[in-house]
Amino acid sequence: MWRKTHPCHHAIRPAPSQEGNLKKTRTWQPATGTRTTDTMDIDFNKTDGLVPVIIQDEQTLEVLMLGYMNQEAYDKTVQENIVTFFSRSKSRLWTKGETSSNFLHVKNISIDCDNDTLLIKVKADGPTCHTGSRSCFNTGYNQNFILELESIIADRYENPVEGSYVNKLRAKGLNKIAQKVGEEGVETVIAALAETETDLINESSDLVFHLLVLLREKGLTLETIAKNLENRHK
Repeated sequence: MWRKTHPCHHAIRPAPSQEGNLKKTRTWQPATGTRTTDTMDIDFNKTDGLVPVIIQDEQTLEVLMLGYMNQEAYDKTVQENIVTFFSRSKSRLWTKGETSSNFLHVKNISIDCDNDTLLIKVKADGPTCHTGSRSCFNTGYNQNFILELESIIADRYENPVEGSYVNKLRAKGLNKIAQKVGEEGVETVIAALAETETDLINESSDLVFHLLVLLREKGLTLETIAKNLENRHK
């Protein structure tokens, strides 16, 4: 069920018996200035000094790989904002990309409820897997491409490319961008009512693309829309 008015926001608190066991800091993000490496109470002792680390693309949310860190690898990762693991096969610290230059730039670090597993969102410089694949897991091709497309559009805004359709559309201004969204919306409706499934897919794709450009023009993101939808859902 959907509602037009936003629901009240209620803080979710643990049961009294559990509250004292929760750590105050669950995430860490890169910031300018002095950084500390003790923002999380990571339990390295539970698994002989190593904790598993899940690497996730910050834009598409695709899982890219799994590695392991000891305290030294974690500290180096936080200090440099580039992922460093402890290699169990090499028995030493290993910075992802040290030979390929496909570094993993840290955007966010979260810890799980047991304090023994990390989730790191990254911006990858290139393929993550040593085989040249985007991910070390054999998943379907970029299941979250819409998020990647949003990133591509943002890059066109920040780094204009001559001849780019996004930049040509942007040069025409907000009114033209909004008009294109309206036109594509109408064409999507027509395709749904009177044309083929292929036509509907193509028109829907055009609509989504132009909507992404409009959101970027207004300084909004898919994350903002997703949070709004989540708040309106019950």
